[in-house]
Amino acid sequence: MRLKGRVHKFGDDVNTDEIIPAKYLVTTDPEELAKHCLEGRSKNFAGRVAPGDIIVAGKNFGCGSSREHAPLAIKGCGVSCIIASSFARIFFRNCINMGLPILESREAVRETKENDILEIDLSKGEIRNTTRKKLYRVPPFPKFLQRIISSGGLMNSIQ
Repeated sequence: MRLKGRVHKFGDDVNTDEIIPAKYLVTTDPEELAKHCLEGRSKNFAGRVAPGDIIVAGKNFGCGSSREHAPLAIKGCGVSCIIASSFARIFFRNCINMGLPILESREAVRETKENDILEIDLSKGEIRNTTRKKLYRVPPFPKFLQRIISSGGLMNSIQ
């Protein structure tokens, strides 16, 4: 699976309440959640993100409560992948369950800047920063995770 998009850069400890504030948890509609995605960190994120864009962030992305609404909001606004130095464990699994690919690469996070263009190959475990002409290697997604992601999430993969 190959992805390509423009980078939106965030720092450390982006928590699920910043990704989707609790007052919007009255719905699970990804399109509705997308309107408020990351407004706790960047008021205009939902207005500037485009389909295929990629979030790059520091350590502990997705910390806080275990709400599945957070990856739904991110996926709903068109983000194709999240790359971070590290993820909160439950957020990591929620992303896979929702069909949102996530990768850990401290080096890519450190060297990637806002608005860079990344090309990602999940099956090869490659992150290519075409803006800076850099290649980063990460463990490729195992075939069963590739199947979950390409199906759009866990529930779709077992139907």
